[in-house]
Amino acid sequence: MLAANNVSKQVISPEGGLTILSEVSFEIDYGESVAIVGASGAGKSTLLALLAGLDLPTSGSIQLDGNVLTDLDEDGRARVRAASVGFVFQSFHLVPSLNALENVMLPLELGAAENARKKAADIISQVGLSERGRHYPAQLSGGEKQRVAIARAFATEPAVLFADEPTGNLDSKTGENIMQLMFDLNRNSSATLVLVTHDQSLAGRCDRILSLDAGALVSDEKVRR
Repeated sequence: MLAANNVSKQVISPEGGLTILSEVSFEIDYGESVAIVGASGAGKSTLLALLAGLDLPTSGSIQLDGNVLTDLDEDGRARVRAASVGFVFQSFHLVPSLNALENVMLPLELGAAENARKKAADIISQVGLSERGRHYPAQLSGGEKQRVAIARAFATEPAVLFADEPTGNLDSKTGENIMQLMFDLNRNSSATLVLVTHDQSLAGRCDRILSLDAGALVSDEKVRR
């Protein structure tokens, strides 16, 4: 499903060149759930952005669902994302002028999906927000916003879901409920899940844990249950 081959990322800072990732390599199979962990500044979110084709590495290559992202231009990577990728972010990224149902409908309409409203209503129901579909983001709690974001991410039936600290802005109980919802939806859809988190207990619910330290992949471990 995903493969990183000797991926490095350098940027120019006021102090000179800065290496964020250094020769990172791994593969992720279809249907796997994988957590990326590490201290702040280890390169987790940068790696996630590269895997999703939101950015390009300085060197190395990335494959996603049969596509070599590093061989594609931005339009080509955008087409791959639209066809294969769902996102859930810490800060929700909902469109404030659209209600919950319309936020979920948005990627379906952009993809010219048939029956977008019905599909959106169905998945809004799956995340337990049938009564809140006409409410706008400002009228929703943090947990409800993240449920809408998860519904939007799964609406297009993506091959892979990327989640970047999805419970970071939520209290522990709400965060636990949100992650249970995400794992349930992921299991039912057979999508691949790639999760960036600082929560070791959350990482332990995945099939594998990739640990980054100062931009290097220092361990790749299967989770024992």
